[in-house]
Amino acid sequence: MKRLLLFFALILPIHAEVRHVKTSDGVDLYVAVKGEGTPCLYIHGGPGSGSHWLEKFSGEMLERHFKMIYLDQRGTSRSSSPTNGDYSLERMVRDFEEVRATLGIRQWLTLGHSFAGILQVAYAQRHPTAVTGMLMFNCGLNLTSGASEVLPHACSLLGDSAPKECADTSLPVSQRMPAIYGLLREKDLFWQMGYASLDAKKRMDASFDDIPDWNKDQENKLLDAKEYWQDFAPLSASIQAPVLFFYGTSDWMVGPNHYKLARFPNLLLWPSKVGHVPFLEAPADVGRAISAYQQRFGL
Repeated sequence: MKRLLLFFALILPIHAEVRHVKTSDGVDLYVAVKGEGTPCLYIHGGPGSGSHWLEKFSGEMLERHFKMIYLDQRGTSRSSSPTNGDYSLERMVRDFEEVRATLGIRQWLTLGHSFAGILQVAYAQRHPTAVTGMLMFNCGLNLTSGASEVLPHACSLLGDSAPKECADTSLPVSQRMPAIYGLLREKDLFWQMGYASLDAKKRMDASFDDIPDWNKDQENKLLDAKEYWQDFAPLSASIQAPVLFFYGTSDWMVGPNHYKLARFPNLLLWPSKVGHVPFLEAPADVGRAISAYQQRFGL
């Protein structure tokens, strides 16, 4: 019996806690807290990708470095949707602060992926005393600027079947992107924008099936707000918190040169020979980058 108890003690996560945080406007947010060390809020991208996939594929590694706070943002996965449809940037930032207050955390790091770059910058700019550092993986800072690099590559994958939106650069990005990406998906080519292998893409897709009744409200509505299409790169110059900016040299979802927009004063740039999801395809390099960041900035 003692051996059995010891076995379960070894395999069960330490200090794992699932919370449901009720926001000031009535949204139920799913939050899981796991690991040891400095608190670190995971801000997922997408919009609407949720926190489950990161916890599933990289949780064990991340939780050795930090006390991870896995948050499903409003309208995503296991969290509920706002009855008033509020996905404004100000409201998203307020959610982060309300989670922090509910958990009794004075300061924390943020770890973001992809679209989360915009949310991280906005949050750190508004609440600089709450954020002691930022880990940014394959993050975007300007959706429009990024599209100028990635859309030509997307069109090259389509070749002769490229739609008229590829040639007509006078059209707004918000119109060109859905048309081009839609055709890539139709021809089963879209995975090549961010992955080195189709198997990795299938593993990622399968992780979403783990959550029944996945809430897709944010995914369908958030980018309708024009404020997310602004250029957030200039704000990075005013953020004093130390930043790890990890980017993939073959990431055609954000763009391999998007890192050049980052102007953070305390910055560790980390290029990696990977696409858009290093947690799946380059986990060892992710670990090395985090360790280097912690050592350089004493976090």
